[in-house]
Amino acid sequence: MTAFTPAVSANWSFPTSVRFGNGRIGELADIVRELGAKRPLVVTDDGLKSLFPVQRTLDVLKAGGLDAGFFHNVKPNPTGGNVEDGVAFLKLGQHDLVIAIGGGSALDAAKAIALMATQSIAMWDLEDIGDNWKRADTSRLIPVIAIPTTAGTGSELGRASVITNEAEKRKVIVFHPRMMPDVVLMDPELTTGLPAHITAATGMDALSHALEAYCAPSFHPMAEGIALNALQLIKTWLPIAVEDGKNIEARAQMLIASGMGCVALQKGLGAIHALAHPLGALHDTHHGLLNAVLMPYVVEANAPVLQEKLALLARFLDLPTHDARAVVDWIIDLRKRLNIPATLPGIGLTEIDEDRVATMGETDPSAGGNPIKLDREKLRTILRAAIAG
Repeated sequence: MTAFTPAVSANWSFPTSVRFGNGRIGELADIVRELGAKRPLVVTDDGLKSLFPVQRTLDVLKAGGLDAGFFHNVKPNPTGGNVEDGVAFLKLGQHDLVIAIGGGSALDAAKAIALMATQSIAMWDLEDIGDNWKRADTSRLIPVIAIPTTAGTGSELGRASVITNEAEKRKVIVFHPRMMPDVVLMDPELTTGLPAHITAATGMDALSHALEAYCAPSFHPMAEGIALNALQLIKTWLPIAVEDGKNIEARAQMLIASGMGCVALQKGLGAIHALAHPLGALHDTHHGLLNAVLMPYVVEANAPVLQEKLALLARFLDLPTHDARAVVDWIIDLRKRLNIPATLPGIGLTEIDEDRVATMGETDPSAGGNPIKLDREKLRTILRAAIAG
C-alpha cells in the first residue's frame, strides 16, 4: 500500500478529473476559469455553512476575483424542495457553474441543482429506472466542481443524486451519466475538522458501498477490484481517522477509499441500501448510520449464497478465519470500536412501520443488486433482526 505524505500532490482522471493533495483548495479560482465560468454558485448544507471548509472556499474565490453566490438551504437528507430552491437561486444570480462542497447531502443536492437548472421536465422524471435519463436535455449543462469534506458517499465521483420526494416520503435516485462533476478537488486538510461520530458514520457509508458492490452478483471485474481495495483501505484507516481526526494520512486514505466505493457501486448495491433509503426518507436519519446498523444483518442474510466470496474477502482482509462468519464478526467489531449502536432502536428508531419499509424496499432500485432475491418478507425479516439485535 502506497503511503501518503503531506507532500503528495497528484492529478488523475478516473472517472473524471481529480486534483488530489493538501492545500489544493487554493487552486479553486483557477479551475473555475479553466471551465470558462465567471459567476460560480457555492452550494453546501446548512450545518456546514459557517465552518472552515466552506469559509476557506469562499475566501479563495474572493481572493481570486470571483463574485460567488452562496446557497446553503440543504437538509441532511436533501429534498426536492431544496433542489427547486437552489435552481431558482442559480437562475436569479445568473450563475454559470456550481461548486459543490460538503458531504453526500450537499454534493447530491448541488449536482441535482446543476442538472435541473437547464431542464424543462420534472426532476422525478429522471429517476434511475430504465432509460429515463435519456429524457434530459444535455445541450447546455452547468459545469460542476465537487469538493468532498467527508469520506462517505463518494458522491463527488458519482453520476447520481439521492433526493427525498417529500410528497411521497420516498428517496429517489436521480441519474444521468453527465451528472458526474467536471473536476473533483480532494483536499484532505478540509476533512480534518470532522467530528469523530460523523467520521465514523460516513466511513461506514463508504464501507457499505464497497461491500455491497463486491457482493453484487453482476459481472464487472474492474469495479470488483476497486471495491476490494477500498475495503482494505477502510479496514486499515477508518478506525485511525475516528480516533485521531488530525491524522492526515488517515484522512487522505479515507477520501480515496470513499471515492473508490462510489466508483465500484456501479456494479450494484443491495439490501443495506434498499432498507436504508425508506428508513431515511420516513425518519430523516443519517444514511451512513443506518447503513452501519443494517450491515451485519444483511451480510448474514446473504451469507448462504456468498460463502466462497466472503471467504475470499476474509483472506484478502487478513481476518482471523477465512469464512463468512469472520466478515460478519469484523463488521460487528468495527461498529463497536466506532461506538455505533447495534440496533435501529439504538439510533432512535423506536416506531418503525415494518410493512411500509419492506414494501418500499422491495421497489427500491438498490434491491435488484442483492445476491439473493428480495421480497417484502425477506426485507421484513432483515428489518426485524436489525430492530431486535
